[in-house]
Amino acid sequence: MTEDRTLNTSIRTLGPCKLESHLPYRTWADDKCIPIFVDEELSEDAQEPFCVSFEAAGPRKKLYFDSSRAKCAIVTCGGLCPGINDVIRAIVMEAYHAYNVPAVLGIPYGLEGFIPKYRHALLELNPEMVADIHRFGGTILASSRGPQPPDEIVDTLERCNINALFVIGGDGTMKAALSISQEVQKRGLKISVIGIPKTIDNDINFITQSFGFETAVFKATEAIECAHTEACGTPNGIGLVKLMGRESGFIAARAALALKEVNFVLIPEAPFTLEGEGGLLPALAQRLKARGHAVIVAAEGAGQHLLKHNAGTDASGNPVLGDIADLLRKEINAYLDARHVEHSIKYIDPSYIIRSVPANANDKVYCGFLGQYAVHAAMAGRTDMVVAKLQDRYVHLPLQLVTRKRRKLNIYSDLWRAVLESTGQGMLTGMLPPE
Repeated sequence: MTEDRTLNTSIRTLGPCKLESHLPYRTWADDKCIPIFVDEELSEDAQEPFCVSFEAAGPRKKLYFDSSRAKCAIVTCGGLCPGINDVIRAIVMEAYHAYNVPAVLGIPYGLEGFIPKYRHALLELNPEMVADIHRFGGTILASSRGPQPPDEIVDTLERCNINALFVIGGDGTMKAALSISQEVQKRGLKISVIGIPKTIDNDINFITQSFGFETAVFKATEAIECAHTEACGTPNGIGLVKLMGRESGFIAARAALALKEVNFVLIPEAPFTLEGEGGLLPALAQRLKARGHAVIVAAEGAGQHLLKHNAGTDASGNPVLGDIADLLRKEINAYLDARHVEHSIKYIDPSYIIRSVPANANDKVYCGFLGQYAVHAAMAGRTDMVVAKLQDRYVHLPLQLVTRKRRKLNIYSDLWRAVLESTGQGMLTGMLPPE
């Protein structure tokens, strides 16, 4: 194992930290570097394992900002995810109680909230307002999708005298945060931009597990269990569950492993075929003949190569996906009907239920750490970075690293091998990586 010297993990700062921190701790993170072992589970670019060091998250002895005069802002962007309110609450509580920050603004409706033409009123966040929000799903700040002009966003930050901006969102939002920070730097302003990665698909580069993912997997297993019960309740019953995962099949894979009732897991990273040798449909027919029921879990981005290409994009710039569940239902019905196989398909799409629920206990703890560490980083003048948990250690990652590309499930990894073992679907075309 060697150290990868080409991977830049340095964190930009706004300037030297000259002010004494008044936090009563002895566990300071100054000058701490965390060595992280990188293999195919963490990054698909890891042709062979290597080690890289990251700056440790945590409080610093010296601060850049006079926190008693600082002003912060929080914005949440993109789709909902369990735990967003927990992160908001943790930031506000840490800023007020640990650093005596006098004002924290909430930016409503995502990046739209910065743009005057939308006329969204900014919110004053305080401990009383956020005291109970962790009990609920969603985000009290609301959200929106799509880009907004970085120069107009920074205009608002200047007008509001913001010193630190906390951006909670996914891959596209982190790219927007980088653009905002670049505009801040171009103007010579001293504004810290800190990202807190949020994606229910778990697809942010170099982050092994984003907050809310564990909750999402748990709720997904409930849908799979229902699909299995329905499938067992009718002759040749087929339970079909569609889960989130535009380009990454992590939720589908993890949920299938958690329940062990799934016979076929379809993900974007493993292109499958429908008919012929190694096709899904013959394998499904064989499963029904042998056991009388089957459960299929499909990530929403699976099988796009089998669907008509759509050149359109959504508000976030993502390609509009074809409906894999609709294709599967039509193809399964046609295949089994042609062979006079009585069957019944029970289809479940729990996507919006999963996205909207409150975080579970483990995710709440995770969100609390992320919020606290984000405030520590901002007060110490860190910027152009995200707070992340890697191999049970909290570290600072450069925005340039996490926005390099989307993380995908590596079909060479132990995770995917475990899925193939659990389902027995390794004989399907596309499931196994080439030799």
